[in-house]
Amino acid sequence: MREVAFIKQNKEKWVRFENAIANNTITNTDELASQYIQVVNDLAYAQTYYPKSKVLIYLNQLAAKAFQKIYKTKTEDTNRIIDFWKREVPLICYQYRQFIYVAFIIFFAFTFIGAISAANDGEFVRSILGDEYVDMSLENIKAGDPVAVYKSGSNWGSFIGITVNNLKVGIMAFILGVFGGIGTIYILFKNCIMLGSFQYFFYEKQVFWESVRGIWIHGSMEIFAIVIEAAAGLILGASILFPATYSRYESFKKGTKTGVKILISTFPFTFSAGFLEGFITRYSNVMPHWMSVGIIISTLSLISYYYLIYPFKIHKRFNETVTSNLLDI
Repeated sequence: MREVAFIKQNKEKWVRFENAIANNTITNTDELASQYIQVVNDLAYAQTYYPKSKVLIYLNQLAAKAFQKIYKTKTEDTNRIIDFWKREVPLICYQYRQFIYVAFIIFFAFTFIGAISAANDGEFVRSILGDEYVDMSLENIKAGDPVAVYKSGSNWGSFIGITVNNLKVGIMAFILGVFGGIGTIYILFKNCIMLGSFQYFFYEKQVFWESVRGIWIHGSMEIFAIVIEAAAGLILGASILFPATYSRYESFKKGTKTGVKILISTFPFTFSAGFLEGFITRYSNVMPHWMSVGIIISTLSLISYYYLIYPFKIHKRFNETVTSNLLDI
């Protein structure tokens, strides 16, 4: 069968099933499993006869959505909170991994622009960070403690204030995605330009390593979480601009729900980053080098694994066990 004929023959069935899943109109698990098996069969057929077709991507995503629905039915009496972080969020991150990659590309591009701008304009850092902050940092560098700013205030006061600020940045990065993703990109631009120029400032003053040991103890999870939150904002923006087979309103609701789940998933990392900044970073200049480097590598590895590697493992695991799960329904 030609690919065009294959799509024409099954398109209506696929769209109907997709809308039924999105609107929760299938309440009978036997019916859900039956239609899921049909989609899996179509996917297998397409993999055999149209291995380079874009229909493979569509059917794979449709099968993933259906399986999430089936598995949710099977685990409705399990711990919902654990399931949210253990299965639901990783599967969402796998499905929308392109948005995470795009968010990181934008992050690195803007950070690079910030560093290059600071390198080529002596006043750029002051225009971004402000004279007061730059002068204070210069005094701290002269005193031999470049990141002394993180020692100001009490532990709990710093922890609460920093955490609240980071939550606000992340939430705004997501909410402003409603403007077709432009608002999200603006939030990334503002923060990345600041980060790039900030790090170049310390490099120029020959205290780059000291700044890394201090800033990135908490910055690894803090910055990474903001990038993931930006990805959620881009998903929201794309749901409005590219509704696909949904109405624009239905696509927006779906994008909002997906984005909120990703946003919420970052909160534990944001709280952890705030804790580290309030209670640990202030001791970076007195702790052994191996300890500060160990904390940075550990925190970066943890959040990287959760959002970049674990989703692939979960996706593969559920695909491998799909037959046994269906038989148990």
